[in-house]
Amino acid sequence: MRTRIKICGLTREQDIEAAVAAGVDAIGFVFYAKSKRCLTPMRAAQLRRAVPAFVDVVALFVNPEHEEVQAVLDQVGPELLQFH
Repeated sequence: MRTRIKICGLTREQDIEAAVAAGVDAIGFVFYAKSKRCLTPMRAAQLRRAVPAFVDVVALFVNPEHEEVQAVLDQVGPELLQFH
């Protein structure tokens, strides 16, 4: 069995590139306003362009409103959703 690795909370293209070069399976974007790593859907969509094929994008939420999740789905298109 293989362990999959996700790095969460990335906010810069160069950090995504480093994580991908290190072999991660997934990149997590945080959509929780109280986090210093929180992204807007627009910024996350920009960062998503730095994520290559076969690396999953995970959207992390904490008690979100339906509209917030829908905006991320529409603008970012993550493969996975993570709720806390």
